[in-house]
Amino acid sequence: MFTGIISGVGRIVDVQPLGEHASHGRRLTLQAPDGYLADVALGDSIALNGACMTVTSFDAAAARFTIDISAESLSKTAGLAEPGPVNLEKALRANDRLGGHLVSGHVDGIGTVLSFDPVGESRELRIAAPPALARFLAYKGSITVNGASLTVNRVVDHPEHCEFSINLIPHTVEHTTLGTLQPGLRVNLEIDLIARYVERMLGGALPRP
Repeated sequence: MFTGIISGVGRIVDVQPLGEHASHGRRLTLQAPDGYLADVALGDSIALNGACMTVTSFDAAAARFTIDISAESLSKTAGLAEPGPVNLEKALRANDRLGGHLVSGHVDGIGTVLSFDPVGESRELRIAAPPALARFLAYKGSITVNGASLTVNRVVDHPEHCEFSINLIPHTVEHTTLGTLQPGLRVNLEIDLIARYVERMLGGALPRP
């Protein structure tokens, strides 16, 4: 379980296949910030761009760790198949502050950045989400974008997608990978956990994106 409060920005520095067949996944080596792994143990969960992964090896002194990601997970996420920066969050402890919202680390769908424009001192990020996620997006509701807990400011339904916008303050832009987003880039989306259970209790089920 996570909160969507990014605790560090890391970088995928190496990607190696776990086999020759397309059904095989990949092993990722990540560089974390100095001291980030001081309290990490083998088998711990760390979210990469919002996707919960298991630490398979680590070197705390070098601030490097590896994870194995399956072909299935690669097909359902964005930004984890090649070297580049990623948002990091270690799993929530029972006595931690819940600064964002309840986040499971399971990506529900892939969104596409429509625009990322300055608005005063902040930035407005507009994203096209899959139609299947539209009913889970609400004004002032929560959404996780590449692992970051954010508040929905506007929702517009279109036949081919659901457009929503969020406001990013300078701190978020500077301390996450969201500041590097550009139109056309894909992002990982996770809907609010409570909305997921409400949908189920009302008799529906989350369709596969």
